[in-house]
Amino acid sequence: MSWIILFIAGLFEVAWAIGLKYTHGFTRLWPTVGTVAAMAVSVALLGLAMRDLPVGTAYAVWTGIGAVGTVVLGIVLFGDPASAARLVCVGLIVAGILGLKLTSA
Repeated sequence: MSWIILFIAGLFEVAWAIGLKYTHGFTRLWPTVGTVAAMAVSVALLGLAMRDLPVGTAYAVWTGIGAVGTVVLGIVLFGDPASAARLVCVGLIVAGILGLKLTSA
């Protein structure tokens, strides 16, 4: 169950990272409210997951999910570059996340 909670926490991290773009420097009320709420949920779920998972593993997986999700949505929503080198690097992050998952108790 902790892995599921951690995965959901990572999705909320993606939500707040993308939400930052829509806040326009925290000058738009509703995107700011949504972004701050997503931050709070993400960190709270991370804390719950860390009750049963090693801190280093949980934090690395959480940030990895956030990084990969944010890169993918940046490409899809904002036209960020999707060069081969960037995609290989994202693949390395995914490999690291899977490696941490497979080697954790």
